[in-house]
Amino acid sequence: QVQLVESGGGLVQAGGSLRLSCAASGRTFSSYAMAWFRQAPGKEREFVSAISWSAEFTYYADSVKGRFTISRDNAKNTVYLQMNNLKPDDTAVYYCARYSRALRVGVRSSEYDYWGQGTQVTVSS
Repeated sequence: QVQLVESGGGLVQAGGSLRLSCAASGRTFSSYAMAWFRQAPGKEREFVSAISWSAEFTYYADSVKGRFTISRDNAKNTVYLQMNNLKPDDTAVYYCARYSRALRVGVRSSEYDYWGQGTQVTVSS
């Protein structure tokens, strides 16, 4: 069983920055792609960013490209999301997730099988 625990959310003013972390349990972290999704009130969960198992490939939603950076530390079983120049539209609960298959990566939420409990990010104008 894999457990994912997010941290780092909070309240920030527009233009500010936050760094989210997601710590994973288990010994196979380095074989799986990881991703961040978010869900705003009244909206569907949407893809934010993904990173391949070796960190060779990264993917971003157009809405965050150039502002957010995903990274991972396989020695610490942790994936990060650095969020800069935050906007009120970034307000949401942010979830990290693990891809369902080793050595593969995707951007659809249905392809991810383990999820964290979420961390709230609120950006005030």
